[in-house]
Amino acid sequence: MGSYFRAMRWSQQRAHNGSRASSPQRAPSWKRALDIACILAAVPAWVPLGLLIALAIKLVSRGPIFFKQERIGFLGRPFFCWKFRTMVPDAKPSLHESHLDHLMSSNCAMTKLDSQGDPRLIPGGLWLRSLGWDELPQIINVLRGEMSLVGPRPCMAYEYARYQPRHRQRCETLPGLTGLWQINGKNRTTFEEMIDLDLRYVATKSLLLDLKIIFLTVPAIILQVCDLRRRRKPAQKVRAASTLAPPTDFNTPKNTSQKHLETAKRGP
Repeated sequence: MGSYFRAMRWSQQRAHNGSRASSPQRAPSWKRALDIACILAAVPAWVPLGLLIALAIKLVSRGPIFFKQERIGFLGRPFFCWKFRTMVPDAKPSLHESHLDHLMSSNCAMTKLDSQGDPRLIPGGLWLRSLGWDELPQIINVLRGEMSLVGPRPCMAYEYARYQPRHRQRCETLPGLTGLWQINGKNRTTFEEMIDLDLRYVATKSLLLDLKIIFLTVPAIILQVCDLRRRRKPAQKVRAASTLAPPTDFNTPKNTSQKHLETAKRGP
């Protein structure tokens, strides 16, 4: 949480100064070079992994392999963000919208809907999302220049519409697959803490910072998966207990032995 407190102090200092530099109209060239170099170097890893995930989705669920959704990117420009589909084809987005509205208006941790189980998920969808593998197709967005490997996560249009002016400053850099928020607690942070971390990245991004974030992303994902397993164990025990418990039918008349036993307990 040390990084969060530094980000919060930076955000307060920026607001106190009452001014900010004008937004750049293009992403820095070093960022583009780093994105392309990392993608090319990792081709032997992400291409076979992507093919296996695509095959698995096709085997366990009807419908398309990919899912695209309009997001808000650099300087508030909309674009289509690509993901591996992890939900049933007719999943209702209204559930996520109401959940997000609650997170933005409350001071609670930004836990995902699927952390306790979401019936809209396909088999294996929860683990794809926890590992971040569902976002692998966003490499296409990076190659097209709509995203970067490192940056704030791209928000949805209805989320952007609820943003205050301070919140919208997170769009002053390319959105990314990972960022300061992901390596500093992610689902343990509140919405405003996420904003503070994103604004700190907007103001301090550099080649060394991007390399550091990429290096720390894998340990952060492992920690996130461990947290998910720990949170799901109590819920799984409750579901198992409810499955094993015999159903109670209050409309079924008691048999003769039950009546005799109750009479014996009450006495003559």
